[in-house]
Amino acid sequence: MIIAVGIDMVDIERIVRLIQSKGDHALRKLFTDAEREYAQSRPRPALHFAARVAAKEATYKALRGTHQARAIGWRELEVTLEWDGAPTLLLHGGAYRRAIELGVTRVHLSLTHTATSAAAVAVLEGPGKSPENENYGSSGARK
Repeated sequence: MIIAVGIDMVDIERIVRLIQSKGDHALRKLFTDAEREYAQSRPRPALHFAARVAAKEATYKALRGTHQARAIGWRELEVTLEWDGAPTLLLHGGAYRRAIELGVTRVHLSLTHTATSAAAVAVLEGPGKSPENENYGSSGARK
């Protein structure tokens, strides 16, 4: 069952400006060593950094709901790649604790980009509640 969904879009030029103005300091604050290494090994690093910012923001939005969730740090959400190149997320610290609290058993992540923008969708999956506990009847029609 879907527990929560988050979506975000980032202008790649914004990340280019961030890197130009704040350099490695910003990259160390926002990304894990592995994320920096991956993006910097690509022909257009800013595109890959932008996609990771979008992924982190989308996941943060999906994890929202408590004061502790608002304190989740950038490096507590880590974008990695599966064996086949599909993006996935590793949750650390507060992000991991919030996911456990919500009953998340899997995070689905989709990244995309154009020449100017990067976007991400994060879907949190878990056992969840029965729909009858929500504002839907057994037919699925909204009450």
